[in-house]
Amino acid sequence: MPTNFPELIRTLALSRVEFIILGGVAARAHGSARLTDDLDISYRRSPKNIQRVIESLKLYDPYLRGAPPGLPFTWDEQTISRGLNFTLSTSLGAIDLLGEVSGGGGYDNLLFHTITLEIFGHNCKCLDVQTLIKVKRAAGRPKDLEAIAELEAILEERQKMEAESGS
Repeated sequence: MPTNFPELIRTLALSRVEFIILGGVAARAHGSARLTDDLDISYRRSPKNIQRVIESLKLYDPYLRGAPPGLPFTWDEQTISRGLNFTLSTSLGAIDLLGEVSGGGGYDNLLFHTITLEIFGHNCKCLDVQTLIKVKRAAGRPKDLEAIAELEAILEERQKMEAESGS
């Protein structure tokens, strides 16, 4: 099932979840042509925000993506508090909840490297291009390494345009 990005982001935003968009959706927001199958977010690990995450997604049957059907999984505060990163399938599609990101740390560390962009009608914190490149390089997966060249070209073009407008 394709991921319903607009509805997932709407659900998180309307539930006032503190989150930062990373991964492929962040790359797309910055101008990447690459497609992605899931929504990757870093989420603040405070008890209040964990409760918001739980409430926002509970109606969409969150379950561990790739886990065998029937594997016991309880979607509650205790589960999220005891874990860190969760790759989930929901009735809205795939979402990765990342309490910590390789090369970037947790939400509070990443917050200093965000910009606010309107994504599907909601103002969302999104990882800036430089930090997105850094975390993709740290992840080291082939698909991330392939995306870096495009992101570096986007960054270079932006810097060129800024230099020209500043002269």
